[in-house]
Amino acid sequence: MQVAHDAYRRVKANAGAAGVDDISLDKFESDIEGNLYKICNRMSSGSYFPPPVMTVEIPKRSGGSRTLGVPAVADRAAQMVVKICFEPSVEPMFHDDSYGYRPGKSAHDALEATRKRCWKYDWLLEFDIKGLFGNIDHELMTELVRRRTNVPWILLYIGRWLTAPMQMQDGTLRQRTKGTPQGGVISPLLANLFLHYAFDMWMEENHPDRPFARYADDGVAHCRTLKEAQELRDSLERRFSEWKLELHPSKTRIIYCKDDNRCGDYPETSFDFLGYTFRPRKSKDRYGRCFINFTPAVINEAKTDMRRTIHDWRMHLKPDRSVEDISHMFNPSVRGWLNYYGRFYKSELYPVLSYLNRALVLWARRKYRKLRHQRRATHWLGRIARREPSLFAHWQMGIFPGLV
Repeated sequence: MQVAHDAYRRVKANAGAAGVDDISLDKFESDIEGNLYKICNRMSSGSYFPPPVMTVEIPKRSGGSRTLGVPAVADRAAQMVVKICFEPSVEPMFHDDSYGYRPGKSAHDALEATRKRCWKYDWLLEFDIKGLFGNIDHELMTELVRRRTNVPWILLYIGRWLTAPMQMQDGTLRQRTKGTPQGGVISPLLANLFLHYAFDMWMEENHPDRPFARYADDGVAHCRTLKEAQELRDSLERRFSEWKLELHPSKTRIIYCKDDNRCGDYPETSFDFLGYTFRPRKSKDRYGRCFINFTPAVINEAKTDMRRTIHDWRMHLKPDRSVEDISHMFNPSVRGWLNYYGRFYKSELYPVLSYLNRALVLWARRKYRKLRHQRRATHWLGRIARREPSLFAHWQMGIFPGLV
């Protein structure tokens, strides 16, 4: 029962919606002991069968949609139980440059490694595996799980989760013969295990001179010459084909990491990775001298999303709120943006933060009659920012109203 309680705490921390049974986290927790006892009792006896996975369509920034699977809360807890027991047997063997969904590793770690390698290597292969979670071969996946554990109940339930049907939005059930639902608790661990053998170890054995960074199905590999990058792309296509996977044709590209020391011409000199765009940018050295550096900064689509979110907050329609109230409502989001997108070349965020300050000024103009004029409202809010910079995360960076 202790493992089940630990599993549920992790599931709750990840939040998430109800599944096909329409039982939310709150409803599940209203009888937590009884619900967890049922899970433990059925799993220990081999009689636990996962319910269908509810499908949800999530729009992509680039257009179209991605199908996510939402397991029921009880099923997420059951998957977490298996993850807690199975992960220690596979995590230590994973490659250092596999960063996605791993304890102690983050997207920032992958970005930092890629940033440094772009300075060292002239060329880069950007690759994306087309529909990884939906196309993992069940027989291959089962064989890889068996290599890492012989615990019968772990093998039993991973097999059942792989084949659990999907409940489509019209209520019909679709049987699965391949893939593991993107959105399932156990799915990222299985995907990492699959790609550990399909890609990570293959790169280590066959291309040890071409370092890579992989975050789930997105990755980059560094090469010294264009020829090396072209050969790696062709070799990688053949490798994934052997594992019944396919490289995404439009998201797999060769990039020239151009900077002041690289004068060659090539049509592709930028790429997107984990919410950042890597491209040549103007930088300054410690002596204040300008140079062109190949480095990451927040992707344009993320800046657009942040501005749209700020607009949708409709701060100017909340004149009944105090500035402290506005801070409590919106500062957590601002802090999250800065923590993720402000790690590298944070000046790219300044236009978004300036837009946020203008929204705050508009709120002040609506709230106080004496601040109807924009200049007066900006000056008033700037004084508050200097006096209480902790109210908003970007004020702590010195980005006050009227300065940016």
